[in-house]
Amino acid sequence: MNDSIVSFENVTKIFGDQRAVDEVSFEVKKGRIFGLLGPNGAGKTTSIRMLTHILVPDSGSIQLFGQPVGSETQKLLGYLPEERGLYKKMKVGEQLIYLSRLHGLSKPAAIESIRYWLARFEAESWIHKEVGELSKGMQQKIQFVATLAHNPPCLIFDEPFSGLDPINSETLKEIILELRDKGKTIFFATHRMEQVEQLCDDIALFNNGKLVLSGDLSQIRSSYGKNTVTLRFTGDNSFLDNLKHVRINNRSVHYAEIRLLEGSDDQAILREAQKHCRIQAFELTEPGLQEIFIDAVSK
Repeated sequence: MNDSIVSFENVTKIFGDQRAVDEVSFEVKKGRIFGLLGPNGAGKTTSIRMLTHILVPDSGSIQLFGQPVGSETQKLLGYLPEERGLYKKMKVGEQLIYLSRLHGLSKPAAIESIRYWLARFEAESWIHKEVGELSKGMQQKIQFVATLAHNPPCLIFDEPFSGLDPINSETLKEIILELRDKGKTIFFATHRMEQVEQLCDDIALFNNGKLVLSGDLSQIRSSYGKNTVTLRFTGDNSFLDNLKHVRINNRSVHYAEIRLLEGSDDQAILREAQKHCRIQAFELTEPGLQEIFIDAVSK
């Protein structure tokens, strides 16, 4: 049995002379967090807008729960767009009830769900405030409640952590993981590599409208092997400039992430570092997503 919730097959979308999405194919499985990753303009948001039937592909097909995407499948989605949109003059409670009713909830069911999610975001006291009175971060929370209130089986978050402080970001991460554990399928688009590494089960790497890599994140990382040295130290870091057969991916005063290339030796790096620094941590690891992305694009 095919447990794919979302299926893109040879999907292309063209704006003028730009191929925003170029013959892209991938699948999203039930109960997984699927990360769309890539720089701004890579094709992530265009793909999401086609999945939500805001845009229509020029060629190829998209299915959601085995149906071609259209007005009927929109009811199965909760969509948090990158560009937030709330009615500034409406009160929070009125607006959330209105949006929930549009998704088919009865008024009592809408009120019950809205009160639950406002409590989760510690926002119950805002229910009678106008949206325009709220800060950007507070409005972000209300948008999340609007996305979740009708209990959709598939959720789409486009840059969901934008505008959130670290505490609220952690709250949102907990909720996303909780939703996944309850069987929700979550589509998550971002250009932030560390968020994908913390949350996603599967990934699709986009660059210039093309899909350059997709699959299970842990399998992708393990396929590269342990080819990266992470080094924490105190002392002179100029020795990094003289290392041979390596690529320095990240570097700061007391930290370096070093990709081993052909002909390099992790123990030789350790011996060289010990001549110049006091070593606090030395580890041979699988590469991070940034390194995988660079490698996939360069190929």
